[in-house]
Amino acid sequence: MANVVVVGSQWGDEGKGKIVDWLSERADIVVRFQGGHNAGHTLVVGNQTYKLSLLPSGVVRPGKLSIIGNGVVLDPHALVEEIDRLTGQGVEIGPDSLKIAENAALILSLHRELDRFREAASGAGKIGTTGRGIGPAYEDKVGRRAIRVLDLADPDTLSDKIERILTHHNALRAGLGVELIDPRALHDDLTSVAPKILPFVDATWRSLDQARKEGSRVLFEGAQGTLLDIDHGTYPFVTSSNTVAGQAAAGSGTGPSTLGYVLGITKAYTTRVGSGPFPTEQSNEIGEFLGERGREFGTVTGRKRRCGWFDAVLVRQAVATGGITGLALTKLDVLDGLDELKICVGYRLDGKELDHLPASQTAQARVEPIYETIPGWKETTKGARKWADLPAQAVKYVRHVEELVGAPVALLSTSPERDDTILVEDPFRG
Repeated sequence: MANVVVVGSQWGDEGKGKIVDWLSERADIVVRFQGGHNAGHTLVVGNQTYKLSLLPSGVVRPGKLSIIGNGVVLDPHALVEEIDRLTGQGVEIGPDSLKIAENAALILSLHRELDRFREAASGAGKIGTTGRGIGPAYEDKVGRRAIRVLDLADPDTLSDKIERILTHHNALRAGLGVELIDPRALHDDLTSVAPKILPFVDATWRSLDQARKEGSRVLFEGAQGTLLDIDHGTYPFVTSSNTVAGQAAAGSGTGPSTLGYVLGITKAYTTRVGSGPFPTEQSNEIGEFLGERGREFGTVTGRKRRCGWFDAVLVRQAVATGGITGLALTKLDVLDGLDELKICVGYRLDGKELDHLPASQTAQARVEPIYETIPGWKETTKGARKWADLPAQAVKYVRHVEELVGAPVALLSTSPERDDTILVEDPFRG
């Protein structure tokens, strides 16, 4: 049995929720290894729908251990709210089913405020953040002034750590002309939420090490997508963490040899939330068709997603930078009924053809897509559970995608329903 790392291969919102739910049922442990509560999964289990932002998908299934890894930045209030919401839906969450890495950095109220202050002051240069403090929290982590989960257990030294972080943040706030943070208020805020968080705190790397020795099946669950990676994405319009599969090891406290099959979740077309380059974006009736048919609104923010044709160049790049073993191709049914489909197979920049997206921000904004046009299909793919149920032209589309991106399709999703999935290769046996 191979452990499985699930990553998005585009700009996030590829439909990971259904796939991670399907995989988490067969895993023993589910680990969230990066990001914050700015991304989410929607899980449909039976007649119940769960919306998760921080909690790993395994938490809704009895008998699974869920771990929030050290690579995550954790908003304690958001986590408590999410636990309370799921508990209200009948999900039992306790220290035996959920563990939080003691060395994960916290998102504080000052991070959320700074995120919004800076975005508001950016004018046309807005990044398009969710304003939830993710970026500023990672900045403090790298700047070695973060308050971490384990600090909640030591109120005596917490005051010193608050003074250290406020030396930085109050200087920033003074420069922005906003009210300074009272250290006592921040101390009271953290000590009030600590009793609700501390029961879950553990040295989670030990749990994973034990799982490795016992041969347990581990699902490593990422947020966002490869093109939002802080190094490999469309910088600066990216998130503040590494989203590629390699981060699953560093963000959970295990070695790379523990990782196994890398499953890249890939939408059959392309979407993006927020600002930044999007070569195949369709600001026309095609974009509207894809957005309406695909219900393209963010799980966490509700923001409308920008929509466009499938970009094979970007996914091929994600396969390379993420070490993707196979794809889970989602939302194929959204393309039903279109007379023709376009796939981006290259770019043109200043008269030259490129087979990759350049790293330069100005070049990314100027590339022009080179399209192949192929016939669409009038029959429905919705609900198909085997290849024979698909229209011949839909099968050709999938096979052509495989050829263009250099990775096989392991799973094919044909509706939001979890059983409407064609399994080609089991990632846990990959």
